[in-house]
Amino acid sequence: MNDVQPTLPVAPGSSLNDPAPVLPRPWLVADIGGTNARFGWVGDDGLVTQVQTLRASAHDGPAAAAQAYLGAVQATLGAAYRAPQAAAFAVATAVVGDQVRFTNSGWTFSASSVRQQLGLQQLLMLNDFEALALSLPRLRSDQLQPWHPVASGSDRLAQTLAVIGPGTGLGVAGIVPTRHGWVALPGEGGHASLSAADDFEAALLAWVRRQHDHVSAERLLSGIGMPLLHAAVAALHGSSLPTQLAAEAVVERGLDGSDATCSRTLDVFCALLGSFAGNVALTLGARGGVFIGGGIVPRLGPRFFNSQFRQRFEAKGRFQPYLQAIPTSLITDTLAALTGAVQALEQHGR
Repeated sequence: MNDVQPTLPVAPGSSLNDPAPVLPRPWLVADIGGTNARFGWVGDDGLVTQVQTLRASAHDGPAAAAQAYLGAVQATLGAAYRAPQAAAFAVATAVVGDQVRFTNSGWTFSASSVRQQLGLQQLLMLNDFEALALSLPRLRSDQLQPWHPVASGSDRLAQTLAVIGPGTGLGVAGIVPTRHGWVALPGEGGHASLSAADDFEAALLAWVRRQHDHVSAERLLSGIGMPLLHAAVAALHGSSLPTQLAAEAVVERGLDGSDATCSRTLDVFCALLGSFAGNVALTLGARGGVFIGGGIVPRLGPRFFNSQFRQRFEAKGRFQPYLQAIPTSLITDTLAALTGAVQALEQHGR
């Protein structure tokens, strides 16, 4: 275990009526991606505490990872520890039925089996970006880095919101305000086809298509896709590529200026991501804002905000004015999805 994080505040929900929890706290919440599994503990005070990050590859599955986490929490709390009866796991895959198979991880498991192994009366399974979407109305200004224009709080809470996130894979989701509260729109938008905006990108996608019949957005705009994007950029520039670079190396070399091909790869990544984000905004009508999550973009720092992301986000012909009015923000709090998992438990008890 590593990366122990500070307490996360859980703000009141958007509904006028306080939600009744499904079961008494404490609750267990988790945000499980292809690389890391983040766990949090929701005590009687409603705060997410005891946050820890585990490497998914170090455990046989979510039950084993959760048991390791709960063992550490019990050791910390001592006599104050009570076994949780309810949990919500946000997982990096589509959730359909009891059997859960991760898209970018070897984990495959039965949700009901995990519930039994952990001694839970209730276990909610939701897509990780569904959880991140549920967190959007609760995000504070110190959890965001906005890109002009900046939305007011009232604007954000009155219109559809969208979130995309390049991490190990590429997540997409939305959330819609209704008179009954916020309703999340989970999906698998990262697997939608990626499109080119100029001749260079058309040539790049053609090169990738010779290796993969379907070039989805995730195929290039993700941790698993960055090495392929780098290889494609190198091929089009006539650069030699003796070995395939991992995403971390591409980002590192691109940011420090030691490798021109890596630097160009980051430029192409941000431009393609901007075009894709604009497509999501148009598709969902996300006039309240589009938020960028995931683990890659925060590592880019100022490079992202000096990129073509925003220009390409708006470059949709006759609908450029429509997109110019939509704010975009980077989610700087990597633990926001845990707050969304709490929201899912609260909504389930209404």
